Amino acid sequence: MQPRITNILHTSYRYIARPILFRFPSEIIHELLTNTGEIIGTTPLLQTAFRELLVVKNPSLSQTFFDIPFANPIGLSAGFDYKAQLTQLTPSLGFGFETIGTITNFPYGGNQKPRLGRLVQSQSLLVNKGFKNEGIQAVLTKLSEKTFTIPIGLSIGRTNSQTITTQKQAIVDICKAFQKAEQSTIPFSYYELNISCPNLSGNISFYPPKHLRDLLHEVTKLKLAKPLFIKMPIEKSEDEVEAMLKVIVKFPVQGVIFGNLLKDRNDPALLPEEVATYPVGNFSGKPTQRHSDALISYTYKHYGKQLLIIGCGGIFSAEDAYRKIRLGASLVQLITGLIFEGPQLISEINQGLVTLLHKDGFSNLSEAIGAEHKRTKQ
Repeated sequence: MQPRITNILHTSYRYIARPILFRFPSEIIHELLTNTGEIIGTTPLLQTAFRELLVVKNPSLSQTFFDIPFANPIGLSAGFDYKAQLTQLTPSLGFGFETIGTITNFPYGGNQKPRLGRLVQSQSLLVNKGFKNEGIQAVLTKLSEKTFTIPIGLSIGRTNSQTITTQKQAIVDICKAFQKAEQSTIPFSYYELNISCPNLSGNISFYPPKHLRDLLHEVTKLKLAKPLFIKMPIEKSEDEVEAMLKVIVKFPVQGVIFGNLLKDRNDPALLPEEVATYPVGNFSGKPTQRHSDALISYTYKHYGKQLLIIGCGGIFSAEDAYRKIRLGASLVQLITGLIFEGPQLISEINQGLVTLLHKDGFSNLSEAIGAEHKRTKQ
């Protein structure tokens, strides 16, 4: 019965809801959806209805990493719930986990508009928020009485402020946000350290190995009680990523996420006429897919025994998620696919993953992780 319902929801969203929503500015719709989602998340009857319609439970999708149980591998990526409004709703949509943020030590109202936009033909979103958020203290206060039924992570980055002009100041700022999170009683399951947002002011960068080493040295001093994943860029070459990974594995970092937004406005996956409508900002969705896949594959091949890999970028279907898993991702995250395909997408992906696992003769998801590399060795 559930596949039939998701098919109806899929068709309704694509041909009725999405054309209406896409008539309005992206940021207005984002605020509408997150505010509505927060209300639904506090309404038990609606939560139950969504859960009955959309949650796929299958033991073959279940995994445990760092003593954290993930009922399925699909997560909501940082970048969507930056006001921490959706932690009570995402389980009812079928997500296996969610990352809040990115959150910074001090609040930031966002870059100049447009901060969000749609490239419909490119299946992409223009993103130029620049870590828009209410600040770590406001988020912790909002979540102080919340309990979570799926793993909830917190993404932390540097405050986007013109008063932070040096690497040292940025490191201090990031560490203060981590300290506040650690001192709280919020039951986060993991942390993400976002070093790859391309929409920040100033010339601070943690891509050079020395700068990354300095940052991780100070973060390590905090002795974080939760696993730490690092959100990585996708526009760097394999050699540049390799240099960063060599640093990362020397510190208590449990995983990496590939990756963040696409900066190259001339990338062939983007339609030039759509790009031209947005003079500033960077791009998510399908155009990030190829770069994300390549870096997942590279990292799994060289560091798969040392780092958990989370795949993020261009997931619009079960096949997209499964490809990333076979290339080496243990978990995956998405945002843009949800906006283009609808709220039933998570259910569709989880249903599809069960079918794909069975088709390939796998009894559980863990057997499929990195399967492409194992196949090439045969």
